[in-house]
Amino acid sequence: MTDNISTHQAEDDARNEAIQIWVNGAIVPKAQAMVSVYDSGFMLGDGVWEGIRLYNNRWSFMDEHIDRLFEAAKAIDLDIARSKDQVIQAVLDTQMANGMVNDAHARLMVTRGVKTRPFQHPKLSRQGPTMVIIMEHSRQKLPRPIKLATVPHLRGLPMTQDPKLNSHSKLNCILACIAAEKAGADEALMLDVHGFVNTTNACNFFIVKKGQVWTSTGDYCMNGITRQKVIDLCRANAIPVFERNFSLVDTYAADEAFLTGTFGAQTPVGHIDGRQIGTGQMGPVTERLRGLYKQMVGA
Repeated sequence: MTDNISTHQAEDDARNEAIQIWVNGAIVPKAQAMVSVYDSGFMLGDGVWEGIRLYNNRWSFMDEHIDRLFEAAKAIDLDIARSKDQVIQAVLDTQMANGMVNDAHARLMVTRGVKTRPFQHPKLSRQGPTMVIIMEHSRQKLPRPIKLATVPHLRGLPMTQDPKLNSHSKLNCILACIAAEKAGADEALMLDVHGFVNTTNACNFFIVKKGQVWTSTGDYCMNGITRQKVIDLCRANAIPVFERNFSLVDTYAADEAFLTGTFGAQTPVGHIDGRQIGTGQMGPVTERLRGLYKQMVGA
């Protein structure tokens, strides 16, 4: 049996049993935080979400996350029925109710709401959106660099399910994650429709070759906020960075590899498809970027 870990693996924290959750304007204890079985999110995965991290009493890149939430909602013709300022205030109210100041993670979820009948058509959702904010004490706990396995599942084309959407419909990525776990890895490395290395099932993917940082073109992956921050940090600190097509051949020969995401920031990758990447440990470029990112969020 493999010692699989997750890029979202966190330290156990007993305080999370007593958290308060924001549900449609009410802040209630975890045991009372419920939505209808007729909710379109539960029934059909019809909704969008965002994840935000709390560092030193400050929600990192809050405005960019809320902008992305509203852009996704507009893309699927979902009226959030609140302004951006009201959504931000809901996050702050939930934070205050939980007394959180650091190392917390918030997940904002908005669905099309409760349906009148259990069928697909969006016009059956007539009661307005459902919005939930789950906020947990959360400190990443990764005992080692993670292992990836390439899987046959692809991130979709924009005309099927646009991979830039943080939608509730995550089955494709879940199946990719299961395939990776069956192969003895922690997370799935997913290719794009042309066979180039793209992203993982949960994070954006980078490699380092001879001091250069490479990531995908961005055409078929989540428009990650942390991904963009890493690209920006590279450009601001004279680290060559390229958004380009590259293959598994390039990847296996990389000196370093790492993932980016709101929860894990920059997570080192030690092995891909059973092949050791570099030393198998966090490399110097990844370590430098982690330090620069920490300075950025601490600023």
